[in-house]
Amino acid sequence: MRVSGTSAFRSSHAATSTSSCNGLRHAPGNNAGRRFFGMQGPPSAASRPERRNRRNALRVLVVDDDHDTVDGLAYILEDEGHVVHRVYSGKDVLNAVGVFRPDAVIMDIGLPGLSGYAIAQAIRNSFTDIRRPLLIAITGIWKESPDRMVAERVGFDHHLLKPCKPEEVLRLLTPLRRVEV
Repeated sequence: MRVSGTSAFRSSHAATSTSSCNGLRHAPGNNAGRRFFGMQGPPSAASRPERRNRRNALRVLVVDDDHDTVDGLAYILEDEGHVVHRVYSGKDVLNAVGVFRPDAVIMDIGLPGLSGYAIAQAIRNSFTDIRRPLLIAITGIWKESPDRMVAERVGFDHHLLKPCKPEEVLRLLTPLRRVEV
């Protein structure tokens, strides 16, 4: 299900749910058959703004072992017109990067299977500078100054704290958007 706007999404869910990122409010429970309270179906093609033009879309890989964080960020990014691939385990990230070829990777540092630090370093060593994806770390634990320095040294371009603000994530992605001629 697609959500039709971050502000409507936030306001309609504030009192009925939990959140992993500010503004990413959703019904608790498993991911299968999830329904959002007060939400309509996806907007019709006629009502979709120009920003959903696929030529201007980024390919974004969202990685976290917390399904709610991944799904919440994915809904917001998809609503902005981006193509999103979701990964929930560290061991699956490198394969997904090779197949999906993202413009940006938004990834938790503390992942089961393989740490975000190790993944970031492997991505940095696997791509040429021109094709290297933007790496954004999101973390609730590794937030001290030395943690930020380690993140930078292994290859993360940005370091955000959970709960992250969707506006901040979108701001970091804006320079990557292709200019339409």
